Amino acid sequence: MYFFGKIIGVFLGFKWGGFFGAIAGLILGSIADKKLYELGSVNSSFFKKKTTRQALFMQTTFAVLGHLSKSKGRVTEEDIQLANQLMNQMQLDESHRKLAQEAFRRGKEADFPLRQVIREFRIGCGQRADLLRMFLHVQVQAAFADSQLHESEKEVLYVVAEELGLSRMQFEQMLAMEIAARQFTQGGFYRQYQQGGYQQQGDYQYQQQGGYQQQGGYQQSSGPTLSDAYKVLGVSESDDRNAVKRAYRRLMNEHHPDKLVAKGLPPEMMEMAKEKAQQIQAAYDLICKVKGWK
Repeated sequence: MYFFGKIIGVFLGFKWGGFFGAIAGLILGSIADKKLYELGSVNSSFFKKKTTRQALFMQTTFAVLGHLSKSKGRVTEEDIQLANQLMNQMQLDESHRKLAQEAFRRGKEADFPLRQVIREFRIGCGQRADLLRMFLHVQVQAAFADSQLHESEKEVLYVVAEELGLSRMQFEQMLAMEIAARQFTQGGFYRQYQQGGYQQQGDYQYQQQGGYQQQGGYQQSSGPTLSDAYKVLGVSESDDRNAVKRAYRRLMNEHHPDKLVAKGLPPEMMEMAKEKAQQIQAAYDLICKVKGWK
């Protein structure tokens, strides 16, 4: 834990400005501690050098993406294109792009030590649950790039989840939430939401019921459902208002972009975190609107 900035800030602030100076010093010290945490070095035997938490997050992301792509038997042009799109989305500079490409290449190798890499990543992230879940979110999104989740991909994701500290049940619940989130983003309600809001009840459409078909893996259903909105929050349709609200607040806290970056998420992934937070917000707003909750 980084706390020296706070101690020094309070001491100097009190010395020069009394009580209010100490408060200002505490705030500035907290900012300094967060920056030290972001830039703090961590060890990685796989990447063969000390690196920052944010660099470790980025390299591990692309190494596991490479392994995930290879799990289907061979790496396709779509897999490579997906990795390049993610690099473009993150706006990686030349040096970081080379690190990402090298990590992706090593992840494709037959002897890629998946469990070892994830264990070191978990330790490097300080075992922060929200940061680890964001990492798994990125991997699940990549696996669904072709709108299907193959069984081989699911097994890789389960190993990742297990090493990150999730049980099989927790992984299946998260997977259901991610599937629902993908489905939800394709709905008219979510598109209206992204465009700056939605109109009164009856002006947006959703399906009361729907399902997912499975043909050699998971596939998306034909349209967004209200059930998807509940699944995005990880709650059931029978849960009361308080339970739904608690789940919503917990998820928003876990996926707050600024908090994730402060804990080690690369700033380049800020937009992905924002999109996830927006999905959660939109799902909660739809439930509230249909239920008539203010």
